[in-house]
Amino acid sequence: MEKFRFLTSGESHGKCLTAIIEGLPANMEIDIDFINSELKRRQCGYGRGGRMQIESDTVEILSGVRFGKTLGSPVTLVIKNRDFENWQKILSSNPKDINSDKAFTTYRPGHADYAGSIKYHQKDLRNILERSSARKTAIEVAVGAVAKLFLKNFGIGWSSKIIQIGNGKTEEEMHAEIDRAKEAGDTLGGKFEVRYTNLPVGLGSYVHWDRKIDGRIAQAIMSIPAVKSVSIGNHHAYKMTGSEYHDEIFCEDGKITRKTNNAGGIEGGMTNGEDIIVTGVMKPIPTLKKPLNSVDCITHEASEAHFERSDTCAVEACAVVAEGRLACVLANEILLKYGGDCMEDYKHLF
Repeated sequence: MEKFRFLTSGESHGKCLTAIIEGLPANMEIDIDFINSELKRRQCGYGRGGRMQIESDTVEILSGVRFGKTLGSPVTLVIKNRDFENWQKILSSNPKDINSDKAFTTYRPGHADYAGSIKYHQKDLRNILERSSARKTAIEVAVGAVAKLFLKNFGIGWSSKIIQIGNGKTEEEMHAEIDRAKEAGDTLGGKFEVRYTNLPVGLGSYVHWDRKIDGRIAQAIMSIPAVKSVSIGNHHAYKMTGSEYHDEIFCEDGKITRKTNNAGGIEGGMTNGEDIIVTGVMKPIPTLKKPLNSVDCITHEASEAHFERSDTCAVEACAVVAEGRLACVLANEILLKYGGDCMEDYKHLF
């Protein structure tokens, strides 16, 4: 079941990225400056590459909002790609502009190129690259920012932090790791944490597998490009005993309390009122200045992987994307649990 739904479209170097959001209650305030500040957060971070020097992402609202408030109808968001002016002929929809010399045919290990070319029967791998690119997370962050604005009405808060990049755990160590990788023409991944606070008890459900909120969260975070694992709560559970891991329950002044939160705010597929804590692991970015071995998709001859502008490390950006993805899951669950066609229907929860 989905109440907060969205679809996105657009290519990495295309004219724009677009999203249509459905399910927002009427009369919800939309702060476009907040959305743009979230987009800026995604573009920042130590180790980002040249594309971030070209783009300065801002959102345009095309429908569903009037005078700063939602109408209850679908909301359309657009982010224009500044770099499109350099790609108009290459990404043209007009068959007269086709130029086989502009095709690239060498698979990039770690990308969608190989499987995507077979699935969609493509010989020009740009047809795979453009949509599989992490560039599309820009519009997803904009959607997540709208979900955050909805959650903010209920006093729900959020934050994220970087736990580790390469072997570095302090900021100084992480920056040094990134510098070494950049000098070597290599890339780095890392580990990040996202936290949401002040959540109501009972979002999600145990009655069906696809209604468990931890399952929904895991799918939302795992589908971020380059994320390879997700855990909720204490990710050392596999080496803890039950008496060490499970969060004991106490009652203080009539209020249920916990002294630990190893469950990460979720028990039985439902929120239990504690902070939701999600950890994600991002693999090293697979586009390397020092190309990996590969083959040509047409001739199968040995070749070096195609290289295009890339970051050395984008873990900070990934954490911002994960914040937004989690916000979408939580917004959907609140809409499912409490219903409401306008914000006035939720006044008793504020």
